[in-house]
Amino acid sequence: MPHHLVRWTGLAGSIMLAVAAFLGGALPDGDLRPNPVKIWLGPNGPLIIGLWLFGTAAMAVAWWTLRDRVPSARWALVTAGLWALPFLFTPPLGSRDAYAYACQGASYANGISPYEYGVSTLPCPWLDTMSYIWRDTPAPYGPLFVVLAGAVVAATGSLIGSIALFRVLAVAGVVLTAVCLPVLARRCGVPTGRALWLALASPLVGVHLISGVHNDALMVGLMVAGLAVVVSRPGRPWPLLAGGVVLGLAAGIKVTALVVVPFAALAAITGGFSLRALLRHGTPVVGGAVATLFGVTLAAGLDLGWITGLSHGNEVVAWTSPSTAVGQTVGYLVLPFGLHIDALPVTRGIAVLVLAALLVWLWFRARHREPLWHAALALTATVALAPLFHPWYWFWPLALLAATAQRTWWFSAVTGYAAFLVLADGTGLPRYTKTVGAPLMTLFVIVVTVRLVRSAKEARAAARQPVPAD
Repeated sequence: MPHHLVRWTGLAGSIMLAVAAFLGGALPDGDLRPNPVKIWLGPNGPLIIGLWLFGTAAMAVAWWTLRDRVPSARWALVTAGLWALPFLFTPPLGSRDAYAYACQGASYANGISPYEYGVSTLPCPWLDTMSYIWRDTPAPYGPLFVVLAGAVVAATGSLIGSIALFRVLAVAGVVLTAVCLPVLARRCGVPTGRALWLALASPLVGVHLISGVHNDALMVGLMVAGLAVVVSRPGRPWPLLAGGVVLGLAAGIKVTALVVVPFAALAAITGGFSLRALLRHGTPVVGGAVATLFGVTLAAGLDLGWITGLSHGNEVVAWTSPSTAVGQTVGYLVLPFGLHIDALPVTRGIAVLVLAALLVWLWFRARHREPLWHAALALTATVALAPLFHPWYWFWPLALLAATAQRTWWFSAVTGYAAFLVLADGTGLPRYTKTVGAPLMTLFVIVVTVRLVRSAKEARAAARQPVPAD
């Protein structure tokens, strides 16, 4: 497909999705218990679903077509910006999280910690817009975002104004990613145009980050900026401390950003790895990140409730999380024997242990390899082994994979798959496809595990073979 045709195909897709947002997006007065059948039978139902389907497909196909042959970085930025324009003015797409942000901001602005109480305690003036499941649960977001949400609500005093400012923050995160990502790409020998295209023109950005106003955009922007500062001035204490502070701010939005901090400490080292070099150059990065996160928490008058708030993600059961899918499949397999087993706590617990071991292994492996690539893999593992997967979570590793990976097809395929998981109003399709989706995901986990084990055995066997003499 010619470049100009790709540009206009993606733009047509974004316009279709913008129209779908106005007709049946995550509107404030929308149905809080929707399902695909109710949407289809409702006003403009076939049109809404058709616009969502063909709009998403147009953007995904256009993006996939040029994933390895972008004309230039400038072309990628202009096209990604063009595709993002329609989403600047739409109601939220794909999620009702924007209303949760507003209600949690209202709680904080009125002196109530959203880590201690659900938003129904206030009550939030816009409580009727929020999904029922999150009304009585504490906020899972970092202290910096709680402060920002409170400031947004205090400044606007309205739901629409709050969403507009949340969108400004999301756009700022995307712009920050666009500015800093080339620094990481150049370090890893990846064409900057390709990196920018893969990260910023993906269908996840317009729908979930800009229109959906998810705070993941700001988290990733700060994370990429912090890493860019570190790799631009390795071995220099004050720039490394500054990079650590920015990474701490990213963790203040969502604590997931802490996953990359140990790898940033490795990237701060000049010359070969040694314990002395790690302590000398890595300490400013780690110290800056940790001090910033806890400093923001104290300055905001909050406690560490964001740690326990993360556990409430377990309340959502969807097969898009591999560990959840395996647990669901186990339950299905024992049903014919008259058994009713909830295997989710076991499979999710095993996944957390595997993740912890994998993160440690990746860090040790990164000591003598590219730390940024291993940071991308660490974020990928974090998303894959978490008990809950939302499409916008995939932007965490996507940004770093775009700047560090040599092969693009596998994470591009995951991106395309994630783009189709939720309808325009936020209805999650996995909820209605679990009896098919969970076994298929389990089969996929088995296949991937077998291939990884086989590859590891082959690599060890190759390492043990003697080198032939000249």
